[in-house]
Amino acid sequence: MQNQPFIRDLGNGLILRHASKRDARALADFNARMHGDDKADGLRVAAWTRDLIAKPHPTVTANDFMIVEETASRRIVSSLGLIPQTWTYDGIPFNMGRPELIATLPEFRGRGLIRIQFDEVHKWCEQRGLIVQGITGIPYFYRQFGYEMALEFVGRRFGFEPNVPRLKKGKRETYRIRPALKRDLAFIARTYAETQNRYMLSCLRGPDVFEYELQTQSKSNAQFFELRIIEDARGKRIGYFQHPNHLGLTGLTAVGYELQPGASWLGVTPAVVRYLWATGEKYARRDKQTRVSFGFMLGTEHPAYEALADSLPVVRDPYAWYLRVADLPGFLRHIAPVLEKRLAESIACGYSGSLKISFYTSGLRMLFRNGKLKKVETWKPVNNDDEGDAAFPGRTFLQALFGYRSFDELRYAFKDCHYENINARVLLNILFPKRLSDVFPVF
Repeated sequence: MQNQPFIRDLGNGLILRHASKRDARALADFNARMHGDDKADGLRVAAWTRDLIAKPHPTVTANDFMIVEETASRRIVSSLGLIPQTWTYDGIPFNMGRPELIATLPEFRGRGLIRIQFDEVHKWCEQRGLIVQGITGIPYFYRQFGYEMALEFVGRRFGFEPNVPRLKKGKRETYRIRPALKRDLAFIARTYAETQNRYMLSCLRGPDVFEYELQTQSKSNAQFFELRIIEDARGKRIGYFQHPNHLGLTGLTAVGYELQPGASWLGVTPAVVRYLWATGEKYARRDKQTRVSFGFMLGTEHPAYEALADSLPVVRDPYAWYLRVADLPGFLRHIAPVLEKRLAESIACGYSGSLKISFYTSGLRMLFRNGKLKKVETWKPVNNDDEGDAAFPGRTFLQALFGYRSFDELRYAFKDCHYENINARVLLNILFPKRLSDVFPVF
């Protein structure tokens, strides 16, 4: 990333430039006004911004934010930040960029300022090898900049007082829950890594990320989560979880809950629920709120849900990540080992041949030889005589690529998503199966 603050003159008294640590306060105030749901939430957004701009972060510097500034008043009228991180696709790491804290003052909207910043941030991503971009945000808006909703985001389940498992009279907790310490960071990172094979897409969160969250993040940060260690009766660490330091709408919700292999979800999870219920009540008294629920934000499926069964009666379906892949052939080459493994373990093992996928105005061609992906290249349907082996309208292929929807589900939803021959249908379902993902990103 270049260090020169000035990017370019936008005309009409506006310039686009990189942020610096000196902008921390002004940008925090701007984001609080633009993104805060209320005063308390605005303060949390401001703290998040200051942490990203002014504090040491595992992946972000102030230079990763850009600002549209009105030169006459020196005020910020629009801004966009980038949070680089590494995700994995069935175990294969890839670098991705997460645009965040995106906003424009109401009186400056309609001038294309967000589009200008997205064009710039996409250049940064290309220069830095961040081959996928992902963002969570308002419906439809980011489709304008090349994104497709293609990955689950934040599935939740909740319970209420009658659902809290009660300890039998005279019994004490078998498991101890305590605040995490610096000496626990390697354990937390290892436990997290050992459990992520549950998901097709996952974010790499090493000790540096957990250390930042434990020791550097402001407690008032909108993305701050308390880290808790779970120990058995002998004092052995068997898992961890995280939770906010304030109530959500009606209660306290756990995130990032993982146990070591061999630990009983059925045995441990009731103790976690009792902790959430009791701690939620403490927060409610402190903040003069009412606590009526407890919950888990762990995607659509998780062992904790199975352990609690009907004790989590309220299910909140997930929203979705917007994802963008500028170089689809390059990304497919990057994940070739996964595609080859899927082929090798399927009815099409040892497959040789080509698979031409049409996006109607563009497309790609995959060439396999003896089950190995030898080539992926851009390809374009030329006429009715060569429409390819299968077609995906718009960017819907990304939904299949990232396991969000199966090819058959997309065919049901989009009549112009189709296949021309049975081999194509079989291959697409093998290469791009629907799979569970629950990405806990770097904030």
